[in-house]
Amino acid sequence: MIVVKAFAGKTVAVFGLARSGLASALSLQAGGAQVLVHDDNADRRAEAERLGLTVADLYAADWSRMDAFVVSPGVPLTHPVPHPLVIAAQAAHVPVIGDMELFDYARADLPPAKVIAITGTNGKSTTTALVGHILVAAGYPVAVGGNIGTGVLDLEPLPAGGVYVLELSSFQIDLTDKFRPDVAVLLNMTPDHLDRHGDMAGYEAVKEKLFLGQGSGQVAVIGVDDAHGIQFAERLSRQEKNPQGGPHVIPVSVEYATGGGVTVKDGVLYDGIEGGAVPVGSLTAIETLRGKHNWQNAAAAYAAVRSVGLGAGVIFRALGSFPGLEHRLQKVAARDGIEFINDSKATNIDAASKALGTFEHIYWIAGGKPKTTDLQVLKDFFPHIAKAYLIGDAAPAFAASLGATLDHVIAGDLATATRMAFADARAAGQAAVVLLSPACASYDQFRDFEDRGRQFAALSQSLAAGGA
Repeated sequence: MIVVKAFAGKTVAVFGLARSGLASALSLQAGGAQVLVHDDNADRRAEAERLGLTVADLYAADWSRMDAFVVSPGVPLTHPVPHPLVIAAQAAHVPVIGDMELFDYARADLPPAKVIAITGTNGKSTTTALVGHILVAAGYPVAVGGNIGTGVLDLEPLPAGGVYVLELSSFQIDLTDKFRPDVAVLLNMTPDHLDRHGDMAGYEAVKEKLFLGQGSGQVAVIGVDDAHGIQFAERLSRQEKNPQGGPHVIPVSVEYATGGGVTVKDGVLYDGIEGGAVPVGSLTAIETLRGKHNWQNAAAAYAAVRSVGLGAGVIFRALGSFPGLEHRLQKVAARDGIEFINDSKATNIDAASKALGTFEHIYWIAGGKPKTTDLQVLKDFFPHIAKAYLIGDAAPAFAASLGATLDHVIAGDLATATRMAFADARAAGQAAVVLLSPACASYDQFRDFEDRGRQFAALSQSLAAGGA
């Protein structure tokens, strides 16, 4: 555990006692703070008491006594409406922060180590895991966490010279004030979480907070394959040239060559950070980095670790040994030239588009709890799709959206869809992919996207082994 000592002798309220909230409370208490915790869930309050924390009714608290208010990322700050406790804290001029801000306070008492922080709409987890993998392969002490795996304050402190590799959601960034990483990465920006940020401008502004306090000597790696990335990189570059300074900007792209950046063209990674673009190697044979979206992830990871001193050869060798992540274009079975690909993490249309653009002859399983019902935005990928198998709450609306433009069937549930897709793929008699890339949340039929992906993997492996 990373201990936060900055609030020793002070009173801190903590609301929301899931993973990050509980870790924050324990870290603050270990650092000498008086911590008052609350959660609307009685089981979580009981767990906090069992761990020795002081449970208090924050709805009736005297906020003038509080020095800080730590909330879990799921607590709304502005939209659709601020949480009542956020309103109470702000009225008393109490700073409202999250675990990433606490980590920033704790860094003053930790051995000197670099921090690489990764955000974006899609690809965060893969890029975070990839950066961590490369650094471990190069012999660095590394801790990987944040929005992926282990919460930041549950990480073990690193020795001097180590690197913290952290995935940050927009919710986490929204709860920061002074936290600024040594290397910040923005992969891409497409509409997401607009219910929490009001509109696209609000969403973009929150993501940009991670970079705007960076100074000279720090690095901003920006994906420039969308309009926001291009404009933001240009703004940061102008800031870098100002007398007050700013981060060094490294653009990354899989669409065109970038001056002073990292590019992937036709699967070949080019390093132009120090001038002319130098070919580093081809990514096309790396099965865990298939697709242009994963090439962008690889380019961003390459730029990030180059920024902390790794050489091109060391990085590229590590790219080739990356094991990939569960539920992200994960090959889970194969039989008779048919691959079963688990992309359960694709919970929105944009994420599903990346998978649909990666393969040919796709038997596509889609559906769940929808965020949008218009599949015609994916029409450019329809030539890649032999047939769609629709499941969950979204199935009727998805079927109506597809109409006669794409062969489809309402399969209803995942098991039926997987069996039907495999049977149709075998009958076609050519290499093909049975792809679970739902473009939907999972909560209609599954506990979460991990549960959905693991059930698909088990079904696929059974079918590949000859099971019913």
